[in-house]
Amino acid sequence: MNIKILQLIEGARQATGLAVIIDVFRAFTVEAYLVNNGVQKLIAVGDKQIAYDYKEKNKDCILIGERRGIMLDGFDYGNSPSQIEKINFTGKTVVHTTSSGTQGIANAQNANEILTGSLVNAKAIAEYIKMQNPEDVSLVCMGNGGESEAREDTLCAEYIKSLLEGKNPNLDKEIEDLKNIAGKRFFDSNLQEIFPKRDFYLSTELNKFNFVLKVEKDDDGLNYVRKIEVKN
Repeated sequence: MNIKILQLIEGARQATGLAVIIDVFRAFTVEAYLVNNGVQKLIAVGDKQIAYDYKEKNKDCILIGERRGIMLDGFDYGNSPSQIEKINFTGKTVVHTTSSGTQGIANAQNANEILTGSLVNAKAIAEYIKMQNPEDVSLVCMGNGGESEAREDTLCAEYIKSLLEGKNPNLDKEIEDLKNIAGKRFFDSNLQEIFPKRDFYLSTELNKFNFVLKVEKDDDGLNYVRKIEVKN
């Protein structure tokens, strides 16, 4: 198994084989909670206009997303797991668009299979990859807006790679260190409306979920994610 760790939008474009598009803070943590909370269909789009157009035709759908961390105008929720962690989405369709994670999905055109990736289901991702046993694995770290590297995404990629190699590292120190690096914004009292402290803890709750989210195409050609349970 050839495992590559790639970075940012260009990394997504270079991804081949089974690609894991990683966005810990916060896109794919949010999607894991949405699926766990019963969402019927979760559509992931790079272009925010697609979300607005979908809402125009499907009034009951829920729009979730951000640009530069701030909830988009007319959206129901921002890209915050703490906003939606206790909301029941059973029977609901959600359209999700973000600055980083969903952009990676949109750009991973050369991958044979795409999973979303975060720390909350990293072990399940590794177990799924082992079952699929692809020749090539691309772990794509989407970073900050797809433009600069983010330690939390690279940490997640390194962890998944270690699990695939038969190792089982302890991430306690690395996660604690994130509070003073990439996660610092979640502890800024002036940014709590955009980056609430609870989002940090929800996003770094390692291996909370035992499922993966696989990207599929619907009949309209839109990307949506499908939950696949994984037995550890």
